[in-house]
Amino acid sequence: MKKLTFFLLILTPLLIQACQGTGNSENKNQKASIVAGEDASKAVTHLTAEEFREKVVDYKNSEKWDYQGDKPCLIDFYADWCGPCKTTSPIIADIAKEYQGKIHVYKVDVDKERELASVMGIQSIPAFLYCPVEGKPRMSSGIGQSKADTKQMFKDNIEQFLLNN
Repeated sequence: MKKLTFFLLILTPLLIQACQGTGNSENKNQKASIVAGEDASKAVTHLTAEEFREKVVDYKNSEKWDYQGDKPCLIDFYADWCGPCKTTSPIIADIAKEYQGKIHVYKVDVDKERELASVMGIQSIPAFLYCPVEGKPRMSSGIGQSKADTKQMFKDNIEQFLLNN
């Protein structure tokens, strides 16, 4: 019995410290994501289906792709519960800032805009639609093995498909 009491006395502070460390880490991550979200809200525009029809393509009233924008755009189809989508979100915000004035960067929540996701053929997320001002759009899905690889993927696709560099 003395050994069990001794063990609990030693183990309890360690457990409390471990839980406090996890809580602080989660709070720091949560604060970081809020800050990133605030930055992203300035550079990235969240679209509803109606806004998508106004700014990208009116898929309800047109049988062909007729891009409505004045600049090329990158559209991130995501969901809040998706782990890779969460990883991609701050990268998308960085890309939006880096290419600000050259392209539009939009996000579409597939859970809120199910019809739009279906019309666009979104079967897995994250999915990314690259829309040049002229020509047909291109879809890609998934992310790189690291954040740096993912950011480079976006940059390469933007340069190749949207800016023709």
